[in-house]
Amino acid sequence: MGKTYERIDGRLRTFIEDQPLYFTATAPLSGDGHVNLSPKGRRGTLVVLDELTLAYIDFGGSTAETLAHLREPGNGRITLMWTSFSGPPTVVRVHGRGETVLRDDPRWPELFARFPEEAVKDQISARAIVLVHALRISDSCGFAVPVMEYREERSLHADFFNRKTDEEFNTYCEGKEHIATSIDGLPALPLPLPPLPHSEQ
Repeated sequence: MGKTYERIDGRLRTFIEDQPLYFTATAPLSGDGHVNLSPKGRRGTLVVLDELTLAYIDFGGSTAETLAHLREPGNGRITLMWTSFSGPPTVVRVHGRGETVLRDDPRWPELFARFPEEAVKDQISARAIVLVHALRISDSCGFAVPVMEYREERSLHADFFNRKTDEEFNTYCEGKEHIATSIDGLPALPLPLPPLPHSEQ
């Protein structure tokens, strides 16, 4: 039987932090706009900041639909979902309001320092930090989710982008479709990107 929770702590926090994969869902305010659903991996690039706040690093490499929806005035709706592929069958969802922290935001160094150093070192492709303020926290059974074995992290993304300079990463972003604007024409990632700030690690 599913339950709702007042905060992210204890067993719930451990479950979230242990999962190697999660999903984000957002949508524009327009009823005929495109709903976006994205898988997120890279261990250590999502952290629980406190009992009602999470943060994850938004990396380059694809479009910027999530950022566009979160930056749309009056929007900011986001859902995060984790599911266990081994162990007890569990699905956890956090419905909340998302906030985009761009590279030139004065909060960036302090927030970036909250992520494990090994997970974020030399991350040229970090283009934003997404803060999620939880409004509803719940779990449910995952009885229909298959049992699968986690093998290892893929290093392809980090290997590809960490060979680039900040300037080369900017050029990459400027050459990709739906980075500056979403599929529905909403402003997404402001280009050119400001230089990647130094964290306080």
